[in-house]
Amino acid sequence: MTKSDLINQVALATGYDKATISSILETTMTTIKANVTAGENVYLRGFGSFVNKTRGAKVGRNISKSITIHVPAHQIPAFKPAAEFMQQVRNH
Repeated sequence: MTKSDLINQVALATGYDKATISSILETTMTTIKANVTAGENVYLRGFGSFVNKTRGAKVGRNISKSITIHVPAHQIPAFKPAAEFMQQVRNH
């Protein structure tokens, strides 16, 4: 499913026009990204959580040059589905 497909389905289900749904969806995604970037978790009860995870520093290898490289600790965004969401997918 693409963003366009999602907009179409929500527009059909709610009766709102696609432009309104698109604006709401874009604003929602922008708000989630801004909060996770700022280090805040976003919890959507029954759906899941958007969190900022810390990956620890590690040693890696560049195989083509046969050298060892240091990968510093860094932050990555992650999504953790809610338990009921996971159960719904399992039971499908």
